[in-house]
Amino acid sequence: LTSSLRSGISSSDALTSEVRLPLGSRGSEMGTELNGAPVITAVNLRKMYGPHLALDDVNLEIPSGAVGILGPNGAGKSTLFKCLLGLIKTTSGEGTVLGYDIRTEGDKIRSRIGYMPEYDALDPGLAAIDQVRYSGELLGMNPAHATQRAHEVLEYVGLKDQRYRKIETFSTGMMQATKLACALVHDPEILICDEPTNGLDQRAREFMLQTLRRTVSEGGRSVLMSSHVMDDVQDVCDRIVMIHKGKIVVQSRIDELAKQVDREIEISIWGGASRMQAALEGRGFEVRRLGRVIRVDRVDDNTTFVILEAAVEAGVQVRQMQEYEPDLEDIFLLIMDKLGAKVKGTSELMTESHTGGGSPE
Repeated sequence: LTSSLRSGISSSDALTSEVRLPLGSRGSEMGTELNGAPVITAVNLRKMYGPHLALDDVNLEIPSGAVGILGPNGAGKSTLFKCLLGLIKTTSGEGTVLGYDIRTEGDKIRSRIGYMPEYDALDPGLAAIDQVRYSGELLGMNPAHATQRAHEVLEYVGLKDQRYRKIETFSTGMMQATKLACALVHDPEILICDEPTNGLDQRAREFMLQTLRRTVSEGGRSVLMSSHVMDDVQDVCDRIVMIHKGKIVVQSRIDELAKQVDREIEISIWGGASRMQAALEGRGFEVRRLGRVIRVDRVDDNTTFVILEAAVEAGVQVRQMQEYEPDLEDIFLLIMDKLGAKVKGTSELMTESHTGGGSPE
């Protein structure tokens, strides 16, 4: 960042993207009720577990839309969600969700929010239709309405043909989709998703992200999405809130943060990347290298000519050279570096549940 910051849905028949959104009119009602006010606020919110400070004077304003909630493991993301849902009592401070007080109106908040947890929250012995219907009944829906909604949302998440199968027979992608259906069954105004793409293959992951995007763009709902996969967050969200050691360290639009990142030139080298790195460092560049790909700061319009001079000196071929557009991964790592956290990549933050049991790429 600039000196201001530096100093599965596995089976093909389970996927259907052209299903009508099973969402009512709450989205428009919400905008009218709040008159453009933030959907979530927090003022000096603090939560302690004995001597451990989990949330440290959190001040927050989240507008409607899609917002990524970022932070390393143990940063306080799950605790924040539980406080906002009124599931645990805050130690001090105050907050609102859709205008309701998180300290005293938790029941009203939970009736208007859908929560898709990271942990396994399904009964393997139930069919998907019964699990989703039961979730609706727990939220106060009558059985007939809950059953109707269960059919609608299971179709929406791509499980129309699998709805009568027992969950114990489901793939990871299908179980994630079932959790999403449970979160949507009561037509919530805000959807909170904690690691929604955990363990999904590429196809199921894209369908999950597409469903979340449609929930915002076509359904008029707000989505709070927590994930260690920065590409997924950037695919769905236009804003981020970043938590570190219980504190809010960033809350901003992603495109505004990207403007604050120093521009870089990315070079693909053939025939001696180490020699090229040495030649660039000899000219005063700070080099960031991954194999044959090298990045250096774009100092001025003359930077590309200096790079070519270094290539001639090193005796290497420049196969490709372009201005690198920073993504959310770059922004996240730069902020973590500023905070003194030694993280080489967000893959270091992932467990086997994030990657489906394999090594993160």
